[in-house]
Amino acid sequence: MTDDALDAFDREILRHVQRDARMTSEDIGAAIGLSAAAVQRRLKRMRQLGVIVAEVAIVDPQAVGQAMSFIIGVEMERERADMLDTFRRAACADPNVQHCYYVTGVADFILIVTARDMDDFEAFTRRLLFDNPNLRRFTTSVVMARDKTSQAVPV
Repeated sequence: MTDDALDAFDREILRHVQRDARMTSEDIGAAIGLSAAAVQRRLKRMRQLGVIVAEVAIVDPQAVGQAMSFIIGVEMERERADMLDTFRRAACADPNVQHCYYVTGVADFILIVTARDMDDFEAFTRRLLFDNPNLRRFTTSVVMARDKTSQAVPV
């Protein structure tokens, strides 16, 4: 899909639903000058095109006992496709991993991880990192404050 497939109304709808996915089509329509039916049609089309990929609840990690967050740079021993894919699958399957990025630079992967406490984090590192013979090294930064977390995309 190309960027020009979205018009100004689509972009306004996306701005609204990124802020609050529970906002009704009536409220969005009133805010941008469209009927509720027109908003619903546009939302359906954007879902079908894959512009809108999910509508989820954002959970406060501390409210569910995941008080700590970590940013981990992972450097693999070898960059063979099968080894990268194996690590990627393991990282994406782990419930503590919130984000997994395959990147350029010193690290091969950047992981955003939550944990209840340091014991929980240590269990995670043993499970995913220390037991991996293809991992050369990893670096960890402990998040001191979550100043901004967002999945919103500028539209």
